[in-house]
This record gives sequence, structure tokens and C-alpha cells, in this order.
Amino acid sequence: MKTLFETWNRINLVSRIVVGIIVGILLALTVPEAASGIAILGTLFIGALKAVAPVLVFILVINALASHVSGKATNMKMVIVLYLVGTFLAGLVAVIVSFLFPTTLTLKTGAEEIAPPSGITEVLESLLFNIVSNPISAIIEANYLGILAWAVLFGIALKAASATTKTMLSNVSDAITKIVQWIISLAPIGIMGIVFDIISSTGLSALAEYGRLIVILVVTMFFIALVINPLMVFVVARRNPYPLVITCIKESGTMAFFTRSSAANIPVNMALAEKLKLNKDTYAVSIPLGATINMAGAAVTISVLTMATAHTLNIEVDILTAVILMVLAAVSAAGASGVPGGSLLLIPLACSLLGISDDIAMQVVAIGFIIGVVQDSCETALNSSSDIVFTAAAEYAKERK
Repeated sequence: MKTLFETWNRINLVSRIVVGIIVGILLALTVPEAASGIAILGTLFIGALKAVAPVLVFILVINALASHVSGKATNMKMVIVLYLVGTFLAGLVAVIVSFLFPTTLTLKTGAEEIAPPSGITEVLESLLFNIVSNPISAIIEANYLGILAWAVLFGIALKAASATTKTMLSNVSDAITKIVQWIISLAPIGIMGIVFDIISSTGLSALAEYGRLIVILVVTMFFIALVINPLMVFVVARRNPYPLVITCIKESGTMAFFTRSSAANIPVNMALAEKLKLNKDTYAVSIPLGATINMAGAAVTISVLTMATAHTLNIEVDILTAVILMVLAAVSAAGASGVPGGSLLLIPLACSLLGISDDIAMQVVAIGFIIGVVQDSCETALNSSSDIVFTAAAEYAKERK
């Protein structure tokens, strides 16, 4: 049994998730009467995600802000502007695509109980009251707006903390990340239960629905990588952007596609930055920072899945609410974890803007893990390759002056 367990753990997580999906489908088609025993695995997996997600967001955002080093003479201002604009534009494109190609999801009972917000005034009022919620209550109640607001305040306040305090924060952040990795390592079993539950109750039609969702996500990400990012490079650097973009996709994006972790791809991007002869004082800071805050792919995932949930629940999303969603997607994406599937844990933050409950939102997170075999790989490839694209674009813009 020990040998079998060790052999299983040596298999790539993506491959294990594929196995979990296949086993879930086969069990649903052959032994649908075993629903209660197998479906509980998916319920437990979702419960574990719900438990760790609020703490994850709180700690990671605090650590990212408190650890930021200022005062060095670098070209970071331009890089940060590109990171923020790129992430926002990714959210913008994702929302537009969601309006043009509306997608619905298969959710469990309880969706009909949601009362959609009456308008932008109610949305803003809810947003403001959630922001000023007690920080402990925000974590307990999974109020992601309050969690994010307090994490930002704590992170800024702790910038002046001692080195030992920052080391402690870093250690706690690493511990939370490790716990998330442990939970995600159980994804194949949890997803098997989720797929079994969905197929046994709704049939194979749910998989066709996921296929449409995957196509929308992947095509949107390709559009960002091959149209929006090159356009931004051209605007700031006034040169043909495609040699740089293609090189970054080939050498950085390909590796990130398989590692599925922006953090794990940092050494690859560092080596590529050196190969491109960029300023080391800039890329030594921008590449690790980009792995934390430059999350165009995450913004696409958050926006598309949130809008799909809204369409499913017949929630009318007006233009002003959509703009707020784009901003929120950009901000929450900057807090996405560097581990595979980290952005999915931030979907409840965006869903809360539309009055969607945490229970419904976590069902959407579970759907995200099911399609994550393709979605998360493409998302990480876009995130990580964009880090080096924007770092190089800022350097080229500086050379023009």
C-alpha cells in the first residue's frame, strides 16, 4: 500500500486530476446508486477549500505588501503600471466576451434563493459595508471584500516592521501555501466525487457545458497574449512586439504551462531576462513581484466564471457593475496564490459583489478545478510570460528616451 501511495504521488497532478475525472464519470455511469458514499468526497474537498481560502487571501496579501522593498533606483514604476493596466484590460476583455457569449453552469439547489442586487447603489452600499467589517468576522464569515481591505491595511502598516517580523510573516505565508498544496494534492479524489455527483444527477450534458466554458476561457487568454499584450508593448516601446512576445511565450509560457505555478517559473523568467540583456536591478524585483501581482490570466478566470454564475442565476449585470467587477477582478487577482488553482479561491470575492453566496461561489470554484487541467495551465502561462513581456517593454521604453 505504501509503495502504491508513493507511486501515485509521483504522478503529475494534472495527470492525477484527469484520472479522477475519468474515474468519476465511469462510476457515475456504472454505479449511480452509490451517490451518497462517493459524492461526499467532493463535498469534503469543497469544505476544505472554503476553510483555507479566507486565511490564504489574508496572509498572502499582507506578506506581499509588507515585504515590498522600496527606494532602489529601478525602472519599476513603468513595470507596475504595465502590470496593473494589463491585468485590468484582461478583466475588461473577459467581461466583454462574457456579454457576447453568455455561459451558464449546472449548480445544485439553492441558487433560486439568491436575491439579485436591485442596482448599482445597492452594490456599492454592500461593497462599502463589507469593506469596513470586523477583520476577524470577515475571515470567519468568508467576507472577501473585508479580508482584502484589512489585509492591505495590515500589509502597508507592516512595511516598517522589523526584519524578524517580516521573516515570521514570510514563514506563515509559506505554511499556508504548503497547506493549500496539501489540499490541492487531494483534488483528484475530491474532483472524482464532484464529477460523480454532477454526472449521476445531471448526465453527460454537464461536460458539454464545461467544454464551452473552457473554449471561452482559453480563447480569451490567447487573445490577451497575442493581441492585448503586443499592443501594450508597441504603445510604450514603439517597436514590433511580436519577436519579444513569441520568445516569452515559447520559453516562459511553455514551462509555466506545465509547472502551473508562477512562483515556480521565477527562475525561468530570470534566466530569460538575462538572455534578453535586461537591467538586472529591474528584473530582480519585477519578476518576483509579477509572480504575485501580475495576474492577467487570473483576472480572465475570475471575470468569466463570475459572469457565468451571474448568467446562471439570471442576475442582470449592468455596465457600471461590470466595470466594478473588472476592477475587483484585477485587485483580487493580484492576491492570487502562486500555487496551482490559486485564482479559483478568489472567485467568491468577485461573486460577493453580485450578492452571490459563498456556498454557490464555492461550487463554481469546484467547477474551476474540474476544468483546471486546461484552464489553470493556460492561465499560468499567460501570467508568467506577461511578467517578462512587461519587464522587457519597460526597459525598451526607457531606451527610447
